[in-house]
Amino acid sequence: MFKSEPERNQRSVDITRRAFLLTSVTASTGILALSLGKSGILHAMLKPSPKEVTVVRFSDAGEWIEKIQVPKVVKTEVEWRKQLSRSAFAITRHADTEVAFTGKFWNMHRSGLYRCICCGNALFSSETKFDSGTGWPSFWAPIAPENIRTSGDSSLGMVRTAVSCTECDAHLGHVFDDGPEPTHLRYCINSESLSFIAGKIGKGSGR
Repeated sequence: MFKSEPERNQRSVDITRRAFLLTSVTASTGILALSLGKSGILHAMLKPSPKEVTVVRFSDAGEWIEKIQVPKVVKTEVEWRKQLSRSAFAITRHADTEVAFTGKFWNMHRSGLYRCICCGNALFSSETKFDSGTGWPSFWAPIAPENIRTSGDSSLGMVRTAVSCTECDAHLGHVFDDGPEPTHLRYCINSESLSFIAGKIGKGSGR
């Protein structure tokens, strides 16, 4: 059957009303999202929830304090860029490598503690540092195995073992099996991934 003129007009009105309501809801949602984004709430909602990791806390004197679970440090690219220098950002967040013999710690012989430049996690002690002749700071062991993580790296067409910070996933460098006793390991670390706390390392370092 053919619809009458009033029926056709009413149907057009209904379609127009539904289209208007849909457009209004879409626009309102967009405005709300923009508002939330400006206030930082949307960013917090979309940011992945940090998981907990186990690390060992050390004093600046290298003394063992406690083994503890802490939330993994998670930040956006923008936040890391604001915190770090350009070179430290490229190395720790994008696995770049500094040129040999240019880092500030490769020839450092002072006693002290090396922490992660990103989160402050204790990583290495001067007690395990040695001169590898490679042009990068080298250590035969981390201050605690819990504080670092290793993973496979084939980025340069060769199989290597990358080293990162357990607490914030900062890329630190690589580990090789050509180090001295007692571990025969060489943790080849970028200076830009480290901060140095000078001081005498106490007898309570390690476990």
